[in-house]
Amino acid sequence: MNVDELRAFLAVAEELHFGRAAARLHVAQPPLSRTIKQLERKLGTTLFDRNTRSVRLTPSGQALVGPARDVFSALRRAEVAVSAAGDSETGVVRIAFAGVSTHQVIAQVARTVRATKPGITLHLSSQNFAQPAMKRLEAGDTDIALGRWDVIPPRIESEVVMPDSLVVAVPTTHPAARSAGIAMSELSHESFVSLPAHEGAVLSERLDRLALASGFTASIVQVAPDTETAIALVSAEVGCHLTFASVARNVTDPNVSFVRLQEMVPDVDMRAAWRRDDASPALRAVLRECLAYRA
Repeated sequence: MNVDELRAFLAVAEELHFGRAAARLHVAQPPLSRTIKQLERKLGTTLFDRNTRSVRLTPSGQALVGPARDVFSALRRAEVAVSAAGDSETGVVRIAFAGVSTHQVIAQVARTVRATKPGITLHLSSQNFAQPAMKRLEAGDTDIALGRWDVIPPRIESEVVMPDSLVVAVPTTHPAARSAGIAMSELSHESFVSLPAHEGAVLSERLDRLALASGFTASIVQVAPDTETAIALVSAEVGCHLTFASVARNVTDPNVSFVRLQEMVPDVDMRAAWRRDDASPALRAVLRECLAYRA
C-alpha cells in the first residue's frame, strides 16, 4: 500500500461517506472508489461494508485506522525535524488554544519551551471554541492553533497532538454513572446540555449525528456558552452532556461522572494547526514540542 491509498482510506473511514470523502480530497468519487478497491485487493480483505444507504468500517477497516494515522503522524514529525535542523530557534510564537481539553497540552508545551528554548517567547491566548482559533490562524493573527476541526483550510497544515474519544457527562445520581460504557441509543429519552451549534462546532455536530444514527433527535434543554458551564449544569442535574475524554481528565466536580460512549465516531482527536508557508525555525521548534505530547 502507498501513502495516497492510506490518505483515501482515512478520508472514507472518517467521513463514512464516499461523496464527502471525495470532496475533502478534491477528487471525483469514481477514482476514490477505485483506490479503495485497489487497497482492499492488496490487503486481501474488505475494509468497508457499503450499500446504497450507508458505509461502515469492517473489523479489518477498524484495525487499519490507527496504523494509518500513525503513518501520517510519522511523516509530519520527520518533516518538522528536518526543516528545523541547524536553524536558529529564536523569536515570538503565538498559540491560540481552544477549550478545557487543551489545558494540559498547552501547560506542558509552555513549560518545556521555557526550559529548553530560551530564545523563544510564547504568547498564549485562550478561545472558547476551535473555529475562532482557526480563523485567527488563517488571518495571520496567531502562529499555531490547538483544537479540533472537521475541515482544514487549504493553506493550513495540521497534525494530531493527542488522540481522544467521546464520553457522556452525567450527574452521579444518574443510573449510568457507574457504568463502564453506554450506547447512544440508551440516551434517547435523556435531556442534553449542548454547546452552541455554530460553524465547525465538532461536539454539536457529533451529538446530532450520533442521535440520528441511533434513531432519535437529541432533546436540548439548555445551550451552554462553554464547557465549564456545561459541566456545571450537569452537576446541577439539568441534563447530560457529550464531551471529550480529555475534558474528563481536567474536571474534578464530585457530582459529575463521565461514561465512555460505546459508538465508534469520526475523528475527535486534538490537532495542532499552522500555516503551510510559515518556515519560522521558532515555530517548528514549538511544533516539535506539541507533537511530542503524544509520546
